[in-house]
Amino acid sequence: MVERQAAIAADHPSLAGHFPGNPIVPGVVLLQEVVGLFESWRPDARLTGLSVVKFLAPLRPGQRFTIRFSESTAAQVRFECVRDDDQLLARGDLLLGGT
Repeated sequence: MVERQAAIAADHPSLAGHFPGNPIVPGVVLLQEVVGLFESWRPDARLTGLSVVKFLAPLRPGQRFTIRFSESTAAQVRFECVRDDDQLLARGDLLLGGT
């Protein structure tokens, strides 16, 4: 299993409109963190998509969370994003293609 802690800064450009007065980190920003970590972990793998992505709880700016990967098959890698309070934020599968 591979994992890394992260947080989305309160001044991230996507937060200005998502949502004023009650900011929540957009799911696409969370997925950018997932993909970035995957690409640094497996630089030779070819990521072709994401499937079965579920967002289960909100993430607030500045909240720490952990991204975890576990190999599922040769064609996919499972991921989870978990807040520091153990709340599961998101989970899904990264789809891999041949090289």
